[in-house]
Amino acid sequence: LFLFPGRHMSSTMLLLCHTLTVAVIQIFVFSENPAFAKNINFYNVRPPLDPTPFPSSFKCFTCENAVDNYNCNRWAEDRWCPQNTQYCLTVHHFTSHGRSTSITKKCASKNECHFVGCRHSQDSEHTECRSCCEGMICNVELPTNHTNAVFAVMHAQRTSGSSAPVPYLPVLAWVFMFPLL
Repeated sequence: LFLFPGRHMSSTMLLLCHTLTVAVIQIFVFSENPAFAKNINFYNVRPPLDPTPFPSSFKCFTCENAVDNYNCNRWAEDRWCPQNTQYCLTVHHFTSHGRSTSITKKCASKNECHFVGCRHSQDSEHTECRSCCEGMICNVELPTNHTNAVFAVMHAQRTSGSSAPVPYLPVLAWVFMFPLL
């Protein structure tokens, strides 16, 4: 310790910083404070790292009769959709004042996505809006009107002669290596 006082000091500081970082992360992760919980960004969901069960497999937010969109997305099961499905379906029931009464999200076949849009029930004064989308966890938002209660399908249009130019590899390597020198 007497010969290398700087080494002892830096490892102590490193341990202190590490402990403080872990404590702060735990406060954010395990906090039940709604102010922290409302800041979860469901748009920043990354595709899972586990292997896909079949080609073109995907996941959807899934819940049944959730009270609101936040809780549906937050507690959605993390499972692969069955092979006989291609889309994510969202069914949103709400009052004439816009208050959600029930939200269901699931994997769906093309037949289940045949009827999208909004329907108002005169008897119960409730509205049901249904939407379908294609893609990994694409059903983040709720359909609330005829504008967003749609069947959203991605159409990849690739042509053989429209590829972007590939940068010259040695130049690209130099750009990444130069800051390290």
